[in-house]
Amino acid sequence: MNKQKQNLLQLVDSFAKKKIAVWGDFILDEYVFGNTRRISREAPVLILSYKTKEFSLGGAGNSVLNLKALGAEPLPVGVIGSDDSGQKILQLLEKKGITTEYMVKEKKYHTPIKTRILAGEENTRKQQILRIDREGSVPESSGLKQKIQRHLENVRKQISALLISDYNYFTVKEDIFNHILPALKQINTPVTLDSRFRLLNFKGITVSTPNEPEVEGALGIEIDDNVQLLNQAGKLLLKKTGATAMLITRGSRGMALFEKKKTPFFIPIRGTTDIVDVTGAGDTVISVFTLALACGATFREAAQLSNYAGDISVMKKGTAILSTQELKEAIRA
Repeated sequence: MNKQKQNLLQLVDSFAKKKIAVWGDFILDEYVFGNTRRISREAPVLILSYKTKEFSLGGAGNSVLNLKALGAEPLPVGVIGSDDSGQKILQLLEKKGITTEYMVKEKKYHTPIKTRILAGEENTRKQQILRIDREGSVPESSGLKQKIQRHLENVRKQISALLISDYNYFTVKEDIFNHILPALKQINTPVTLDSRFRLLNFKGITVSTPNEPEVEGALGIEIDDNVQLLNQAGKLLLKKTGATAMLITRGSRGMALFEKKKTPFFIPIRGTTDIVDVTGAGDTVISVFTLALACGATFREAAQLSNYAGDISVMKKGTAILSTQELKEAIRA
């Protein structure tokens, strides 16, 4: 085994017990399963014979679950509504032994729910046929902001990194970010960002991990397979955000890492390009990247580990959780 792989394996071993704060939008994922046998006479639609349903953590919650599975100690900082869905999120966190001390309940907020309907014949793998999103936006309340800021101040000195997971429900307030960032920089705590639509709004981040469509949306360009445009986009993002690094995930084309005053680092996808499901892959990537930086990895080492993690994640059905054992096996292979 070469030295590079040995270094990566040592980094994975050092994940254990690292405290990582996850600040972001917590979503309840609901999966409804049923069997389909016929078409309705009322309309040209399938009739679903309901069987069961399951709940899981989505959004920032998926990053929390990935960190926990990798041996770290996640500290979730988020907002939920005073509703059944919010209570379900707390129960799911507690069931995994994850603290809910820094989760804020807000009466004027409806916890986001994503309901996925999966159907198929009795003995076949169920396929997703519909998704229903019930969304909300975290209020611009001064009292709520104070609670979030106080929680971030309380975790600041405990953590080895802060992971921001922004699904555009506005748990992550830009003024709070601008307040907390200097204090984290002062103690060299990495701050990582995965933002769906506000990539350019958080200046001075350590690293962001957008996918290509998010980059295209932020810059108003179309990259496709144009490496020259990709290089320009990476450099422009570094300039516009003031980030130290930028990891652009490219699906079956792998990843591209951009660092200030360094040559872009391209990482090809490992294994097959026949991707099964990309759901939650971005959460897995940023979780591993954040943990690696928290353990002293270089950006390139963190990117390589994230690439292994992403390749495992997209070969799993649904929102995938990665274990340290799977990550190690991928590195050794």
